[in-house]
Amino acid sequence: MNVLKTEPRTRRGRAGLMALRRALVAVPLLLVVSGVVFLLGAASPFDPVHQYYGTRIFTAAEADIARTRAELGLNEPIWRQYADWLGGVLTGDWGTSRSFGQPVGEVVSQRLPWTLLLAGTGLTLAVAIALTLGVVSAWRQGGWVDRFTVTVAHALEGLPTFLLGLGAIAVFAVALPLLPAGGISDATGTAGFASTARHLALPALVLAVAQLPWLILTVRQQMLVGLADDHVTAARSRGLPERGVVLRHGLPTALLPFVTTVGTRLPELVTGVVLVEEVFSWPGVAGAMVKAGLNVDFPLLVALTLLATAAVLAGNLCADVAVLLIDPRASADG
Repeated sequence: MNVLKTEPRTRRGRAGLMALRRALVAVPLLLVVSGVVFLLGAASPFDPVHQYYGTRIFTAAEADIARTRAELGLNEPIWRQYADWLGGVLTGDWGTSRSFGQPVGEVVSQRLPWTLLLAGTGLTLAVAIALTLGVVSAWRQGGWVDRFTVTVAHALEGLPTFLLGLGAIAVFAVALPLLPAGGISDATGTAGFASTARHLALPALVLAVAQLPWLILTVRQQMLVGLADDHVTAARSRGLPERGVVLRHGLPTALLPFVTTVGTRLPELVTGVVLVEEVFSWPGVAGAMVKAGLNVDFPLLVALTLLATAAVLAGNLCADVAVLLIDPRASADG
C-alpha cells in the first residue's frame, strides 16, 4: 500500500523537477529570441518611421520626421534600444504598438483570449477526431473506413492550411451558405455565444483538419502495434469482448506516442493559427503579428514572437509531463 501511494508522489515530483529545469532553460532562450528579433529589425530595409507616417511621409517636414524618429528611440544604437526595451519589460511596460496606437499589453490582452479559443477548440477537435478514426482504422484494418481514412490523411499531408481555409469558405460559406466566412459577429454587430460559436466552427474545423494527418496515422500505427502485443492476444483468448480489448488493452499502448506527437506538432499549430486567423479575419494575436510585421511594429512584434515561443515551450512541457505521469518508465531528464 505504501508503494502504491509513493509512486504517484514520486512521479509528481519528477514532473515538478522537469518543469523547473525547463523554466530555467526558457528564460535565457526567450532573451535570445528577443535579441534576435531586434537584430533582424536593425537589418531590415524597412524604415519604421516611414511605416509610422504612411503616405503622409511624402508631405511631412524633415524636422517633424527627425523629431518622431527621436521620440521612437530610433536614433539610438540597437543595443541601447534593446536595453531600454528590456528595462521596460522588467517594469511591466512592453512599449506602444505603432500599428494599433495602444500599449502592447492592451493589444495582447484584448486579442489573446480569441486566439486561445480558436487554438484550444481546433486542437480539441483534432485530438478527438484523430483518436476516433485512428482506433477504428486499426481495429477494422483493411476495411472501407481504414482505406478511406488513410487515403484522406495522406492527401491532406501536403495541403497548405490557407488553401484548406479558402476551400472551406468556398464550400461552406459560398456554395452552401451554412456558416459565416469570417469575423466573430453577425452583420448586426452582436457577438453572443451562439453567434461566436457559428463564426468559430469553420476556422476551428480547418485548423483541426490541418493537424489531423499526422495524428491519425500515429494513432493507427501505434494501435496496430498494440493490438499485436501478447497481452492483447491473451485478453482475447480469455474471451473478453473485442471492444473492451481494443479500448482497455490496445488504446493505452498508443496513447504515449500520440501525446508525444501532439507535443511535437505544437509549432505547426502556432503557424496554422496565424494562417487561419488571416484567412477568416479572426481577431486574435496571430493576425496582429502579421500586421505588426507588415508595419515594422517591433514593440508588438517582439512581444508576440515571445508569446508564440513561450506557447510552444509550455505546450511541449505539458506533453512531456503528461507522458511522465502516464508512463512510470519515462525519464524527467528531458
